[in-house]
Amino acid sequence: MPATMRPETMKFDFGGQTVLVTGAARGIGRGIVEGFAAAGARVVATDVLAEPLEQMAREVAGSVEPKRLDVTDSAAVDALVRAVQPVDVLVHVAGGVMGQSRKPLEAITDAEWDAIMDVNLRGAFHACRAVAPGMKQRRAGRIVIISSRSGLGVSLTGIHAYGTAKTAQIGFVRQISDELGPFGITVNAVAPGFLRTSPDYERQWASYGEAGQQAMVNRIPMRRLGEPADIANAVLFLASPGSSWITGQVLAVTGGT
Repeated sequence: MPATMRPETMKFDFGGQTVLVTGAARGIGRGIVEGFAAAGARVVATDVLAEPLEQMAREVAGSVEPKRLDVTDSAAVDALVRAVQPVDVLVHVAGGVMGQSRKPLEAITDAEWDAIMDVNLRGAFHACRAVAPGMKQRRAGRIVIISSRSGLGVSLTGIHAYGTAKTAQIGFVRQISDELGPFGITVNAVAPGFLRTSPDYERQWASYGEAGQQAMVNRIPMRRLGEPADIANAVLFLASPGSSWITGQVLAVTGGT
């Protein structure tokens, strides 16, 4: 695909299904909401950012229900899942670097480490734990966790907690897929490459300068950065009937890096 072109959303049918998306207000999360809404799903879109979430819901066509949610609050996650049941598909996107930047190991505080681990890993745990009983009872379900290429190597951010949390998410996916598989539930991860999808990643992109930015793009075989629709397409596939014999896997969506 030439660098000037952008991906199209693949065609799926999720009519009659409820899809819960965390971290839905912008970037990858918004792209996933758009994809499922276009495919006919009832999308319960959650985020801690209330105003951007409401704006997103107004702008996206389809059935989108915005719900403010802090995924680090296990009681709030449980209550929301009870209120919107049944959840046919869970996509955990909430995460990121929480406004942090690269620091030497000895300069990282406990609070900084915990903030990243809590939203990325503990948040995924809370969401998966909440939807599991209903999916087990129905003997069907799809869970997709948005990890990162950082989980497959070393994080370009240089933020140790972020790379560690994304690696741990992949281990969590593999672990719970073994338990949930006999109930007809698949659990997979998508590992995106670098996307300019939040203020944190825009700052990272700007820090490379023009020469560094071009060098990054040149290292990608597809010669372009990813777009939210690239990630949404992978997630919709993993949530579709066509992926019913795929579980415990990590799909790297990186343009070939």
